[in-house]
Amino acid sequence: MPNLAVTTWSLEQTSPDDLLPAEAPQGDVRIVRAEVPSPEFSRFLYASVGGDILWTDRLGWTYARWQEHLERPGVETWVAYDRGTPAGYVELSPQDDGVVEIEYFGLIPPFRGRRIGGYLLAYGTARAWDLAERWPGRAPTKRVWLHTCSKDGEHAMANYQRRGFKLFDTKVEEEAVAATPGPWPGAYPA
Repeated sequence: MPNLAVTTWSLEQTSPDDLLPAEAPQGDVRIVRAEVPSPEFSRFLYASVGGDILWTDRLGWTYARWQEHLERPGVETWVAYDRGTPAGYVELSPQDDGVVEIEYFGLIPPFRGRRIGGYLLAYGTARAWDLAERWPGRAPTKRVWLHTCSKDGEHAMANYQRRGFKLFDTKVEEEAVAATPGPWPGAYPA
């Protein structure tokens, strides 16, 4: 398989005051926490959001690995629904000493470009800042960070910056091109 040069940008917020709100999208868009750890549902979200942008690092995870990850204290998945249909998600993963990583964030392709992404990102980031309120014994959040890369959607970086995230690191690495689970041929308009 050929290699692909991938640029990865790491961004952060160091205060809840850094978070810039986003206007709610029109229509019946709701964001709900997936409170029951479900490897099937989480894998569906991961593959559906990342299928066309080459997310592959979790494709080889076993059911047990998914379950173990989702049951870690503080890991939360927040799902955006458009008229009852999953549109995208944000996954929060606490680290040591009050740091929370937005480990995954994105929209299923047909829901992109409809202002759902900014709203979901702002909502998920706010939940990262108040994570300790839902997980007794966890240190208050003092930093929220994430990374995006050149494989992600063309508007990803601008969305993060509009929500108040600041760039703190950039890396370029070669990655082997890998097959992804989708989209299948003809799934989305060209």
